[in-house]
Amino acid sequence: MTAAADPFDGAPLGPEPAAPARALAELRRARESAEAANEAKTRYLVAVSHEIRSPLNVIYGYAQLLERDHHLSGAEAGTIIRRSAEHVTNLVEGLLEISRIESGVLTIRQDLVDLRALLQHVVDMFRMQASAKGLTLTLDVRDRLPEQVKADEKRLRQILINLVSNAIKYTPAGQVTLAVRYRSQVADIEVIDTGIGIPPADLERVFEPFDRGSLAAAQRQPGIGLGLAITRVLARVLGGDVAVTSTPGAGSTFRFRAMLPSSAAPVRASRRRGRIIGYEGPRRTVLVIDDDPGQRHILRALLGGLGFVVHAAADGTEGIALAAEVTPDIVLLDIQMPGLNGWQVAERLRAVHGAALRIVMVSADAHAFRAGGDDRSSHDAFVTKPVELDRLVALIGTQLGLRWEEAEPVAPAAPAPATPEAGLPPDAAPLLARVRELAEVGHVRGVERAIDDLAGAVPAAGALAAVLRRQLGDFDLRALLGTIDDATR
Repeated sequence: MTAAADPFDGAPLGPEPAAPARALAELRRARESAEAANEAKTRYLVAVSHEIRSPLNVIYGYAQLLERDHHLSGAEAGTIIRRSAEHVTNLVEGLLEISRIESGVLTIRQDLVDLRALLQHVVDMFRMQASAKGLTLTLDVRDRLPEQVKADEKRLRQILINLVSNAIKYTPAGQVTLAVRYRSQVADIEVIDTGIGIPPADLERVFEPFDRGSLAAAQRQPGIGLGLAITRVLARVLGGDVAVTSTPGAGSTFRFRAMLPSSAAPVRASRRRGRIIGYEGPRRTVLVIDDDPGQRHILRALLGGLGFVVHAAADGTEGIALAAEVTPDIVLLDIQMPGLNGWQVAERLRAVHGAALRIVMVSADAHAFRAGGDDRSSHDAFVTKPVELDRLVALIGTQLGLRWEEAEPVAPAAPAPATPEAGLPPDAAPLLARVRELAEVGHVRGVERAIDDLAGAVPAAGALAAVLRRQLGDFDLRALLGTIDDATR
């Protein structure tokens, strides 16, 4: 019996000879791509670690100084710690923006924004940093601005902060100007510096993630190389764009243009408010539920000082039991806690206490943000950590319908003369030289002590010391150095 012919007999087994080569090439490309991504991730993590450690070191160091030295100025330490914390917060917010952009869940708000006030706030935020480098930082408003514009205030602020911070970073001497024009509902904002500049070949490259261009001076600067990349993406999300022109060695101009329509909504007459010292009416009870003892302590100290009755619980189960006992008016509730999480606690509190109980989520889980205050949510508002205390107090006042009691605003002191009287005795010279030496290295506490030494040893230098103290209080070290120069001519 003859066996049937096998139709596969003699047929090639497996793919054609060219197929393995294509498969190997694809595998090689995939491996190279994965290795490049892994290398980029490693560089990114190293850069992020360095960027976070620098301000954390300042915070940690000043906290230890406050523990050791009871004569350290609390105002000075508080200002430096707060600014360092803002640096860390802005970095974290930038990383979150990348995550939101990549996942396609970026939500754009339409806030009513006082554009002039926002621009001035950004300039004030960086004035100390610019002065420490000997730079002049100015705001140049070249057109009449509307009282309010419609924009996503958070993203607009982030764009401005990134551009001004970048300009100061890459400007070793001279000035940085934040200039704004407003025509036909379009804001045209330029950040102009006299820095190291950007070669023509790098004008687009600097907008790429983790890329600072080819200049060695740019490579030496701290940071993670994401600021401009995030800025351009946010600008385009807002319907605008960011472009740059530059002359190497002479400076750069980053130009942000976007439609920011003016608003006809009525603007409340602004007044200088005094410090909040309490509120009118019966005492209100606040329940803080947070597993972080530091957070509980901060909120207890803040709100207790304003006249609230404050209770605190370390977890959800304890908080629910305490709420049944003390019947709070408002609950400040963390999300990530051992046992029940914040969302579960909010649902149980709402079920038991109803809508009369105001529930505010206070959490570092910014990715879990839900505005609240609607029929579908168990909470009424959401605040992200780190908490801006003034904003939290304002939110509590809104939720409870409070009328605040305020201390009378302190009228600003009459400005001291720009330059003191001349004719200082010779023994003032070495003391002034010491003030200059410390100011040039940015040793704020040392400058304060050196000014005190000057005033104590040379009574005739009292007027000069008053001017120097005012300039030090404004962290205007460049003006302080100029005053010393004028006094020693």
